[in-house]
Amino acid sequence: MKNNILNALILWLSCCGILCSTALARSYDDIIESKEITVAVYRDYAPFSYQEDGKEKGIDVEVAKHIAKELGVELHIRWVTADEDVEGDLRNNIWKGHYLNRTIADLMLRIPYDQAYSNLRDDIGEPVHEQVHMFAPYHTESWKIIFNKNKIEDVSTMAVFQYHNIGVEVDSIPQFYLLSVFNGRMRDKTKQFPSLPLAISAMQTHKVDAVMGLRSQISHYQQQLDPKTYVLANNGFPMIGKQQWDIGMAIKSDYRQLGYAIGDIVQAMVTQGTMKDIFTQYNAIYQVPDYYAEVE
Repeated sequence: MKNNILNALILWLSCCGILCSTALARSYDDIIESKEITVAVYRDYAPFSYQEDGKEKGIDVEVAKHIAKELGVELHIRWVTADEDVEGDLRNNIWKGHYLNRTIADLMLRIPYDQAYSNLRDDIGEPVHEQVHMFAPYHTESWKIIFNKNKIEDVSTMAVFQYHNIGVEVDSIPQFYLLSVFNGRMRDKTKQFPSLPLAISAMQTHKVDAVMGLRSQISHYQQQLDPKTYVLANNGFPMIGKQQWDIGMAIKSDYRQLGYAIGDIVQAMVTQGTMKDIFTQYNAIYQVPDYYAEVE
């Protein structure tokens, strides 16, 4: 009986060891020695990361390829599906692993770079992101509207969408914004779609006169349309909160040396124009983060 209990205990400890080992992030030295790096990117998220005819494509995929090349290692892409929030994405892919798959990535792209968010604390004052180091901003993002010039003469203010239908992606900030701002005056004209590409398609079939979304995505999809008919607006977004924000990367907080190495690579990409070239390749508007003006 004692032997059975002892054997069961040994088996349990062994399983725990296996599960724990699969969730361990790797140091810079481990990555260089193994000659490979695993980078997490969001799936089906054009123009940032997606697959087309079996090929990995997108801005973030190209950024990951460049980082791997500069480190002298082979790139492995980890395709991830967004959780309910960024905290869940970081937990599942950087420091803990999903309960169904305890493996994690060495690096994750398209993470908010914001000191207030990085230093966020929970209800009892504990750091929310203690396990994660967010660094290397590589793009400044904002919101943008594309509209049908034959339907709307000009979009100088959001007030025009009291009278014209506008498409948004469901469960997005533009959706919540248009449904609530100005006492809900644009609620009836706000049409919701499962994805931004479907909203763009609805504009082409004249179901909506405009679409609001991320500037990078909007400018990317504009290149697939008639530029004389579908143009970008230059209006602001009153009461939306942040008008623009930086996008960066994340690693497990234990491995700052890896962060320093990747940070240097990203800084060179930004300051030497490589990052802008990647965005241009995907017809997406690029904006250099203010961080690099401070560094210089």
